[in-house]
Amino acid sequence: MSRTIWPRYAALAALLLPATGWAQGVPGLAEGSIAWHHEGWKGFTDIEFILNAFLTLGLAAILGMVIGYHPRHLRTADTLEKIDAPKSYTIYAVIGAIIGIMVLEYGLVIGLVIFGIGGLIRFRTDLRAAMLTGEVILVTLIGLSCGLDLPHVAVITTAFVFVLIYVIDARVTYRVEIKALPADHFADAAAAYRRIVEDHGCRVVNEKKNPAKQRVILLFQCHQKTGRHELEEAFDTRVDPALRGTVDWEVD
Repeated sequence: MSRTIWPRYAALAALLLPATGWAQGVPGLAEGSIAWHHEGWKGFTDIEFILNAFLTLGLAAILGMVIGYHPRHLRTADTLEKIDAPKSYTIYAVIGAIIGIMVLEYGLVIGLVIFGIGGLIRFRTDLRAAMLTGEVILVTLIGLSCGLDLPHVAVITTAFVFVLIYVIDARVTYRVEIKALPADHFADAAAAYRRIVEDHGCRVVNEKKNPAKQRVILLFQCHQKTGRHELEEAFDTRVDPALRGTVDWEVD
């Protein structure tokens, strides 16, 4: 076994061993005598629970956005990861709310199951993007709800997250690096590219100019209706050839 894997197993064991000891201290849990409370398809008739769950998830999402979209965060964002961090905050706030709902409604057994699954995802899954990790955890919780005979929880979560993704992904974030700009007209060239971005209804979040290296980096967000190809065409046709540079794209 590769030496690099040992630290992962050690960390996972450090997380799970205390949980095992705690489980043994809960009366009846170690012996498996706790009755599993499940409602099956009858859960869809519990209108009060369904409404309360939607309100809880909505509150968690709003509060996550309040933290994520703090003005200081936006002013200091200079990478795609930092700009899209509020989306991750929102997703993880919703994950916490879902876990809280399930534990509060259906007991500590759920908490142990989720704890173990979370450890496996964290230590055995190579997902570099925080947003992608959050979405994987969400679909895992949805599958767990189905397997535990809680279809109404699975449907509530799916419906809420489906709408939430529409909201938080309403804008696409682009990072454009424009290189080899003319040194004698650098300011005009940089302004020409920025003007095209703004004319398409995009919001420039950050701009870094480097006249010495004849390049400028633009970080901006556009509505999904404004696609990359449309912007590329505008760069090729509307920028004066004397001001044109080489454009490298990064999209999130």
